[in-house]
Amino acid sequence: MCAGVVMVALAAVFAAMAFAQGSTPPTLSSATNTKFSEKIVVDTDGRTLYVLSPETTHHLLCKSSKCLKFWPPLTVHSSRTRLKDGAGVHGHLGILRRAHGIFQVTLGGLPLYHFSGDSAKGQAHGENVKSFGGTWHALSAATNATPGPPSTEPTPTTPTTSTSATTSTPTTSTETSTTTTTTTYTTTTPPNEKYGY
Repeated sequence: MCAGVVMVALAAVFAAMAFAQGSTPPTLSSATNTKFSEKIVVDTDGRTLYVLSPETTHHLLCKSSKCLKFWPPLTVHSSRTRLKDGAGVHGHLGILRRAHGIFQVTLGGLPLYHFSGDSAKGQAHGENVKSFGGTWHALSAATNATPGPPSTEPTPTTPTTSTSATTSTPTTSTETSTTTTTTTYTTTTPPNEKYGY
């Protein structure tokens, strides 16, 4: 009985989202936001769109009714809906069929969501929220990566280290070699990492 109630509640949530979006397919576009150093992806109404790192279309983390309540997916009525990307948005637009016949818009293989804490365009209160097995970020329009303002604290991602320059002098003097190391943060996830949500 409890499972039936949850399914009915989920269906009602998705039906309300689909009704609210109307019959016009969403057009994704880019917008400048003072919180970020680059343009981010927004929906037809100029509202910020988010991704959950490290979620992909093949590894969904936001599946519970609680998650979908706080992070409503950007949906369309049908898998045949023609999606439009506006100026400044780069990446392949797609449609993910979720449970209960819900069709969620994706960009670059990443499912797109709104945040229930944003009540108007230009808001990005969901940035860097850690919940439901990952970290939520507004999506960069240019690179389909997570944008962010310059900060001294890196976002919680997997670090990779690369050597950018190595110089040495093969002499017997006291000169030493100099190595410059740069740490770059990417959104890749080791294949053996598991999330318990």
